[in-house]
Amino acid sequence: MSLSKVPTYNLKVVLKETGIAADTLRAWERRYGIPMPERTPGGHRLYSQRDIHLIKWLIARQAEGLSISRAAELWNELTASGADPLAESHAAGIASTRVASAASAALDALRKDWLEACLAYNEAEAEQILNQAFALYSVEIVVTDVIQRTLHEIGEMWYRGEATVQQEHFTSALARRRLDALIAAAPLPTRKETILLNCPPGEWHSLPLLYLSLLLRRRGWNAVYLGANVPSDWLEETARSVKPALVILASQQLVTAAATRDISRLLSKQGYRVAYGGRIFNQIPELRESIAGEFLGEEIDLAVEQIEHLIAAQGGQASRTRVQAPTPNPILDAYLMNRKPIESMLTPRLGGSISKEDLAVANLHFGDALVAALELEHISYLELDMDWIKNLLALHNIPPEGLRVYLKGYAAALQETMGDAATDIVGWIDGYISRI
Repeated sequence: MSLSKVPTYNLKVVLKETGIAADTLRAWERRYGIPMPERTPGGHRLYSQRDIHLIKWLIARQAEGLSISRAAELWNELTASGADPLAESHAAGIASTRVASAASAALDALRKDWLEACLAYNEAEAEQILNQAFALYSVEIVVTDVIQRTLHEIGEMWYRGEATVQQEHFTSALARRRLDALIAAAPLPTRKETILLNCPPGEWHSLPLLYLSLLLRRRGWNAVYLGANVPSDWLEETARSVKPALVILASQQLVTAAATRDISRLLSKQGYRVAYGGRIFNQIPELRESIAGEFLGEEIDLAVEQIEHLIAAQGGQASRTRVQAPTPNPILDAYLMNRKPIESMLTPRLGGSISKEDLAVANLHFGDALVAALELEHISYLELDMDWIKNLLALHNIPPEGLRVYLKGYAAALQETMGDAATDIVGWIDGYISRI
């Protein structure tokens, strides 16, 4: 099969043809020098037909269980020996495609079966399905394509009201148990540097970080995993003890993004190199500008490559990200001063339409999210946490209409206690009420 080397296709075509993410492809080009697209006079990338097949070849090696760094090494070894990894007949190409399609379908079936077993609380069947998956595929593929994707799917189901919090917790518990066992079975570290991983105070969604710890362990790193909800003084004490080459922070929610920002600034001032990631930084890319560290990318697999690149390139030196000093925030100060009076005003205002217990839940979660948005100086960031808050309140029998009543009462109390200082907050609440 003859593949043209003429630079013809733009980035958009390549992404559609290969299914790769733009950030991932740029990272491959930057770190491994493959592919090496031509550039137009305006600086835009142009790829050849051969480049597209090279990308597909690398993706296929990953599907077989190789890391991208090892796949790139294999490509270079084969080409250096005079072999052409893409030199295969058209029939062999069709066979390879069929094998890849069959493997993908098998993984989809395993994922579907595991999800159904977890939703039915069938622990024995769920464990048997995972055992079958690990017998057929590498640890990385099973954890990424079965466990991680199922956890994401059941999380989305919870958001849509199609799964209960009990089902989500049951599935997470099975996943955590399996990941802990895999970490315990990982070989001893072969690299001298230590990587410290933790979630900031208030962040309880630690499974993505646990998975990252597993991947690092399997690559020979001494990964020290502290887990969820780690106070900053505990983290500082551990960092002084283990002297990490890199400290990794992970946040999934808005309320913990502010904590990540503060901790990253503190650690960077102390000379530690910081990296970070998590769902909230994928949803609000602008937040990355406030973190004193290196963003690890939107995919955990890519994060492993980024971590290795950071340690190799910088030798564990402190982050080059400029640490910005906190700026005065009079609206936040006014809200913090008045939060308790605002919440105490809601009971008589709502006239018993929400029970005392449910009102306490609403005040806790909405108030904390509002504080985080104000700390990050963008009240619009609150939008992303509202769906989560709405579903959480629904678990306490507060329907959407009850949420509207609650928010109207909260806006009135804000206006009464804070006056003009509450204008931006009240304006956002009024706009949100009109959208739900």
